[in-house]
Amino acid sequence: MIEKIQTAIFRHIYRFAWRDYLLLTIGALISAINVNLFMAPADIAPGGVTGMAILVNHYTGWPIGLTMLVLNIPMLFLGFKYLGRFKFLTRTLYVVLLYNLGVDFLAPSLPNGITDDLLLNALYAAVLGGLGSGLTFRGRGTSAGTGVLGRVLQFKTGMPVSQLYILTDGGVIAVMGLVFGGDRGLYSLLTLFVWGFMVDYVLEGPSVIRTAFIITDKPDEITSTLLNRLRIGITAWKGQGMYTKKDHTVLFCTLSRPDVDYLKSEVAAVDPYAFVVIGQGHQATGGIVRPPKKGANLSGQKKESD
Repeated sequence: MIEKIQTAIFRHIYRFAWRDYLLLTIGALISAINVNLFMAPADIAPGGVTGMAILVNHYTGWPIGLTMLVLNIPMLFLGFKYLGRFKFLTRTLYVVLLYNLGVDFLAPSLPNGITDDLLLNALYAAVLGGLGSGLTFRGRGTSAGTGVLGRVLQFKTGMPVSQLYILTDGGVIAVMGLVFGGDRGLYSLLTLFVWGFMVDYVLEGPSVIRTAFIITDKPDEITSTLLNRLRIGITAWKGQGMYTKKDHTVLFCTLSRPDVDYLKSEVAAVDPYAFVVIGQGHQATGGIVRPPKKGANLSGQKKESD
């Protein structure tokens, strides 16, 4: 029995480790290609070790990838000491070696830039860079860099990580603006912001669902309408208005974006005094799937929320 449990655990770990390292590999290679195609040719980088390496390359001619690796060595030591020791080091070291050495290894086989348009370079650098970073994060790894420095400083100072990232990456971008010109600095800042949005998109997915909170005194009528017309599940719980001290029912459901206007109109028709809050979500999993009724005019949303 114990051997079977151990085998099952080993298979589970192996399966997820294989998936994680595949994501780490793809993310590191995309990041390396991004440096060669968009960032280095245009002298644009969203701060960090990559920006410092491009600056060093400008003055010394040293290979960008090797410079990144050298600059990442103290970051790896910091991360090892403060961010999880070998648990941090294993995956991060793999990504750093593949990413940094991949920049120099792939450079001879890639064109030295695709376009001279700074805006296109900034945007595509952000998209590819965010994709590479997002895949790396999904593989539960990092590419080290100033992100490690920001995390360590956050532990030491208590400052918000977002502010520390602005200080570390913003400082590098400011220097790039002084060296390569203000337009490069501004485009690098644009790359930094779009990069962050792309990372969030890769990690969380597109915002494809809407959530609805409905506070009403006619929960049965509203629930019946939504169940029959939209085939969506409803969760209900009791609530109290803190100003009036009256009891109400809170309904919660998820629905597709095209159904939002229909939901609001149906709720208003049943209970004109209902309070409706529409939010957005990236994913909805679980729940009970209900088949639509024959002949029903449905929008395709079938999952229940409870």
